[in-house]
Amino acid sequence: MEERNSHILSFLEDKTAEYSERIAVGMKNIYGWSEMSYKGVGILSRKIARYLIEDLGIKKGECLAILSESKPQYAPCVFASVLTGTITVPLDIKLSQYELKSILSDCLPSILICSQQYLDTALCLQKEIPSIQHILVNDEHANNGEIKNIYDLPDKYDAKWRQRSSKSTALIIYTSGTTGAPKGVEISFANVNAQLEDLSYAVRKILPKGQKINMLSILPMNHLFEMTVGFSTFLSFGHTVYYTSSLKPADITSVMREKGIQFMLVVPAFLKLLKAGIEKKINSAPVLQKTIFKGMYHFARFIPTYKLRRIFFSKLHEQLGGKFFGCISGGAPLDVEVGKFFERVGIRVYQGYGLSETSPVVSVNMDRPGELSSVGPALPHFEAVTDESTGELLLRGPSIMKGYHNQPEMTAEVIDQDGWLHTGDIARIDSRGHIFITGRIKNMIVLQGGKKVFPEEVEAVLENSNYVQEVCVLGTIREFGAKDGTEEVTAVIVPKKEMYDNYSEDDIERMIKVEVKTLSEHLASYKCPTNIIINKGPLPRTTTLKVKRKEVKALISV
Repeated sequence: MEERNSHILSFLEDKTAEYSERIAVGMKNIYGWSEMSYKGVGILSRKIARYLIEDLGIKKGECLAILSESKPQYAPCVFASVLTGTITVPLDIKLSQYELKSILSDCLPSILICSQQYLDTALCLQKEIPSIQHILVNDEHANNGEIKNIYDLPDKYDAKWRQRSSKSTALIIYTSGTTGAPKGVEISFANVNAQLEDLSYAVRKILPKGQKINMLSILPMNHLFEMTVGFSTFLSFGHTVYYTSSLKPADITSVMREKGIQFMLVVPAFLKLLKAGIEKKINSAPVLQKTIFKGMYHFARFIPTYKLRRIFFSKLHEQLGGKFFGCISGGAPLDVEVGKFFERVGIRVYQGYGLSETSPVVSVNMDRPGELSSVGPALPHFEAVTDESTGELLLRGPSIMKGYHNQPEMTAEVIDQDGWLHTGDIARIDSRGHIFITGRIKNMIVLQGGKKVFPEEVEAVLENSNYVQEVCVLGTIREFGAKDGTEEVTAVIVPKKEMYDNYSEDDIERMIKVEVKTLSEHLASYKCPTNIIINKGPLPRTTTLKVKRKEVKALISV
């Protein structure tokens, strides 16, 4: 008999019964703390699912898109989608309406669940995407007339929940959306099940046995790392996940103190920011206190256990709530010096590695946390090798995606006939199986916060300018300021020849920068070029007229 998605469907039954009154998810809002128990999540999930099936007539296999910030109400919307038999499409709230339209035109959802904050955007999208028949709002205190709120649905909780094959698509995660061919990663139920098994194995090694954990989520739910680890895996253990509406370090540490946060999922940029905030306080302290801290920090490397280090730096830990003991860092490479700082003061930093195409976590450095440059060994369900000629990391296993939605040719480019996913990352694997990522062969730009930018989609927007003859977008390393050493989006632009006939070079530079800013309104803010370089001559190209990105990078480095 074929395995079905019973693993996911039984989650609600098993966990709501086992943890019933325990808090599952929570967040502070203007009314105070909004918290939902496991039982509450289960009840609201069923309420939404029954309404979708019985009242709206949503069919199995249709897409349900979610446009909302991370919040407690996100959980029942996801589980309701599973019960209904729909494919969940979590959307990035930072995308422009132009980008969202491109994505939704690709997956054609029949229903869009949004938060009150994004209702106007949802209504505009409904006018442009005929497939969107229904909109629901997921805010507890919202009244929008004909637009129904999930809390105001009929108090009915039973329907025939829909089983699907393990090969069926559970999620579509979009990693780009500007061009005519959005890149939607299809994740099956088999992918999800394999990933949950691997992550449960990792969590058991990382977290204290038998202890209930309060975890703080700061990553968006459209990020598959958050969806599978910070959401599904932690809830499967009966832990509590808290969300925050602010990413300011002062606001985050306030939540950490108030709720006794013990663990987090983070991107390296957050750790760098938190370290800078701690050091700022230390540097503003009296000379004697600064001297004492520096002495303690130097001596701490000889302290053998994390528990003793936390006692040694007890005042620092009090600022973080007194219970915070560790985090998993992913989404971008970890700055070893930043990781070393937290390890030294008694906070474990587990660097992980993954891709949306791998559902997403491939490895976590859970057995040798002191070796911060490693992303750890591949999780049990993965095979990992490197290509002998290129050094590219190749992966195979049941967590590898089904493929890119509506893009069979693009899928075939990254998954070969033997099932190996070509990651585009250069790596080495040591004798113990630990993976070290040493570079990238893809064009993708990875920003400080872990956001990924595809140069081609930015170029597609900038090429619409009447001023631009050629454009090449690439990642360059900043050499100044707070973001020193991090990658930024750089646009190398060749203006049209006639511009030089009519304007001075200073005027051309000014006009191009204004034009880039205007056109970038079609892009999410993080994709907008922060560095614009004007190049008078043509860009180097291959015989097939493809821009030679490496040569362009060398050209602007001179």
